[in-house]
Amino acid sequence: MKRVLVFLVAACACCVATGRLSAKSDINPDTATVTRHQTTINGQPVGYRAETGMQPVLDANRKPIAALNYTYYEREGVKDRDARPLVISFNGGPGTASVWMQLGFTGPALLKIDGEGYPLMPYGTENNPYSILDVADIVYINPVNTGYSRILDSETDRKQFFGVNEDIRYLATWITTFITRANRWNSPKYLIGESYGTTRASGLALELQSAHWVFLNGVILVSATELGIRRDGPVDEALTLPYMAATAWYHKALASDLQQKDLLDILPEVERFTVDEYIPALAWGGALPDARRKEIARKVSHYSGIAESAVLAHNLTIPTRFYWKELLRDRGFTIGRLDSRYKGVDLQDGGEWPDYNAEMAAWEHSFTPAINHYLRHELNYKTDLEYNVFGSVRPWNRENDRTGQNLMSAVAQNPYLKVLLLSGYYDGACDYFNGKYNFWQMDKGGKFQDRFLFKGYRSGHMMYIRHDDLRQATDDLRAFIRNTIPAAGQPAKY
Repeated sequence: MKRVLVFLVAACACCVATGRLSAKSDINPDTATVTRHQTTINGQPVGYRAETGMQPVLDANRKPIAALNYTYYEREGVKDRDARPLVISFNGGPGTASVWMQLGFTGPALLKIDGEGYPLMPYGTENNPYSILDVADIVYINPVNTGYSRILDSETDRKQFFGVNEDIRYLATWITTFITRANRWNSPKYLIGESYGTTRASGLALELQSAHWVFLNGVILVSATELGIRRDGPVDEALTLPYMAATAWYHKALASDLQQKDLLDILPEVERFTVDEYIPALAWGGALPDARRKEIARKVSHYSGIAESAVLAHNLTIPTRFYWKELLRDRGFTIGRLDSRYKGVDLQDGGEWPDYNAEMAAWEHSFTPAINHYLRHELNYKTDLEYNVFGSVRPWNRENDRTGQNLMSAVAQNPYLKVLLLSGYYDGACDYFNGKYNFWQMDKGGKFQDRFLFKGYRSGHMMYIRHDDLRQATDDLRAFIRNTIPAAGQPAKY
């Protein structure tokens, strides 16, 4: 990767006016480093500039109260930047940096891992031949206390950052400022969020549109959360069964009649059972007749790979934490939460849940050294701040989470706006069937289902760390971006 270094330091207007930075911080909240690079994407040469730095969060008096760390990739040689899409990207947690999608999915640098996503040494990055930088520019944002982003004054009230709606409000203002600085108001715009980032993206879609007049072409949800949509009782207890069936199939823990089928032939059957039989049976609770109880237990056991006795012992439901411990207990393994392809080994085979998350141990193993080296040595961003892969953002205010309905309102009010959901079938934390359920409940009247698109992959929460799914998912993103840019002269109207 060839690069020419150029350094840019931009002082914010407030700092110029006062002649100093924040009185209680030595962090410059408005500075950037620019590097230039050359890569190959889908067999075609692509030159690009990478801008890494800080942009301030300003209070009502235009005083910097926090510095948000970002990386902005912009393809060079583009004649019409107005027609070039801009993708605004962040991860979740809610206290997680943007490292995962930046180095694992859409960015021009790709984490060195094996074809299934397991760590390799030496650590580091390589060119990403599937990056979406060929079709869109990308900015990766680290919210407060993630990456290098920090609150500037210890006396600043943390509550204005750490909550569902607080997070959405300050990020919407920050994003609007970024769009202005980067001169991207005319560009087609997209949000892509992963995990809790789907909550963030869903809320931002309406906040940007209604409070800042930023209208989007697309929202991309990677491994969606519940988006504030209620699913108490039987619905909550039943919806994970299709994920369990997928996981049991992957580990060859199903009966032969199911195991010999392809995964995508099994899942529709399990989904129908879940909605048509399992949820109604759980709704009956203790009034369910014994014969029907045993019939449901037998089917749940058949689809989940868990013994019928264990299903009955848990009153027909299977807690996910128990499932991660139980499925391969007789083989001496646990399975991962976020990606159940990963296996762990506990100190003892007994117990109700695993000692640790097997997949997270592997991911932190590879992502953390890579992002630290990449930012300092490839993008030449020098700082003594620690890069927070996971930052302190608690307590997090989860009151009044209406993000799913907010996204639905944004879709209804903006005829251009479409939504893409990407899910891994082996994700036990943000499972694919709950993601589909979001779409059904957001649009109960069925008026907008043609503007919601689902894509599933044979991996977990970060489906892109599996090589085959990385290639397919980036192709799906390209297609979505191209298909959501209206033809010249096509009005936004019903």
